[in-house]
Amino acid sequence: MTAIMSDTLKISSWLVIMALMLALTGCQTKAPVSPADICIIPKPLHLQQSPEVFNINHDTRIIVPGNTERCEQLAGFLNEIIRKELNITLPVVSGITDKAPRNAIVFSVVPESDMHPEAYKLQVGKKNVTISAAYPNGLFYGIVTFGQLIPSSHPAQEIPLPGVLIEDEPRFSWRGVHLDVCRHFFPVEFIKEYLDIAAMHKLNVFHWHLTDDQGWRIEIKKYPELTTTGAWRDQTCIGNPWVKPVKYDGTRHGGFYTQDEIKEVVKYAADRYITVVPEIEMPGHAQAAVASYPGLGCTGKKIKVMTDWGISPNIYNVDEGTFAFLEDVLSEVIELFPSEYIHIGGDEAWKVQWKASKKIQAKIKELGLKNEEELQSYFVQRIEKFINSKGRKLIGWDEILEGGLAPNATVMSWRGVEGGIAAARAGHDVVMSPTTYCYFDYLQGKEDKEPLGIGGFLPVDSVYKFEPVPSELNAREAAHILGGQANLWTEYIATGNHAEYMLLPRLAALSEVVWLPADKKDWTDFRHRLEAQVLRYQKAGLNYRPLDQ
Repeated sequence: MTAIMSDTLKISSWLVIMALMLALTGCQTKAPVSPADICIIPKPLHLQQSPEVFNINHDTRIIVPGNTERCEQLAGFLNEIIRKELNITLPVVSGITDKAPRNAIVFSVVPESDMHPEAYKLQVGKKNVTISAAYPNGLFYGIVTFGQLIPSSHPAQEIPLPGVLIEDEPRFSWRGVHLDVCRHFFPVEFIKEYLDIAAMHKLNVFHWHLTDDQGWRIEIKKYPELTTTGAWRDQTCIGNPWVKPVKYDGTRHGGFYTQDEIKEVVKYAADRYITVVPEIEMPGHAQAAVASYPGLGCTGKKIKVMTDWGISPNIYNVDEGTFAFLEDVLSEVIELFPSEYIHIGGDEAWKVQWKASKKIQAKIKELGLKNEEELQSYFVQRIEKFINSKGRKLIGWDEILEGGLAPNATVMSWRGVEGGIAAARAGHDVVMSPTTYCYFDYLQGKEDKEPLGIGGFLPVDSVYKFEPVPSELNAREAAHILGGQANLWTEYIATGNHAEYMLLPRLAALSEVVWLPADKKDWTDFRHRLEAQVLRYQKAGLNYRPLDQ
């Protein structure tokens, strides 16, 4: 497993990508520039230009409001952008009281009540640059935007920034991106790169899919077999599994994250104002867990970790010992992740074993339930009570609606928007993530022109059409829509390079959808700015699908 890096190295690895991605607009060659040449993604809520230009040079200072770790870290993010452009490190000064300091980039903290929690104001004038926010994450987003103002070419001794006044804040509080590490395992180094990419699109949630039929990826100290057995499969199907006979690679595959590595990733994300939401699947998608501890299943048979794609029939039983196991697992998970939400999956729970089990059927009768769907609701509600008792909230895929929704649950709607609509109307919070707009494992072009994939078709312009708030909802119901999320399932994605290709540039479109009010979206304008964004990807060494391919 990967050793924990020092904070300095963490920031350094992040900043290399940040500087490369942000210190280019690809649209402009000199200042002042026209409005069409400022290529910021996601587009700011309000942007006003002026003819003034601020020149960053060897004498420029960074002024922070206080000598705190957060301020120093934010100054470090900004300084690395500038260092990559001018090969200098600007001095960081704390506590300057001059109301209009010259030749300075000033961080300003405003009273909390005056601004949205994630809002920022960025003003570039002739004398100085000011980045204002009520909270550090607002300052961070201001730094992200600052980097996108830097011209792609400039004199060797200075950076001319165009005069602007930007006042910006996001539309939604949940701006997410997901990664499945169960079908294919990705090392910590790539998880950090994934977080870097998310941060540069002003996304603030990383949904980490950590357990499934094909692998258990998180160390649980009380149950070591989950990783000694459950984290490894004998081989993996190759090609399209619906083409018979199915072929396999014959190679053992697996891996897992130690608890120290989990903490490392959580901190790395927090430094970029990203919340990591862990997903521990239940009651279905449980084959890796049942392979580790057969008593958790319905048949008692010893099985292996799944080597095919698709849905396994192996599902948790509803014995008290199984609930004790899941509560133990969730207790360790909750200790590792400070997220308000814990994702419990709940999707694609194939109930054939429940139907065939006399013990399960007797339990349904004992509980006075009508069917297996109500048993799943009972299961989810028990887990929710435990999660709530720990001060956290349960979120699950829209199948948790079946049989009756747990009282406080949040729904992630993936099978279209209907589940989200039903949940919102019932007074539950919702994250919209429908396959038609948000499944980035779908192909981006013709099947014979794209890498092997699960199928479907989702080009970048379709992602941009996504509207997270269905028109069927009234204002009260619409207030329950927390935002949207892109999902990347990895049955056919075995490398970080391939994952980047599927993510980019579609993530840019998703980021603008969840940041910008719907009436301010403009595909033609976005497509122009996207030309600059893919050049940033190119300079950063990231893989992406060419726009005109």
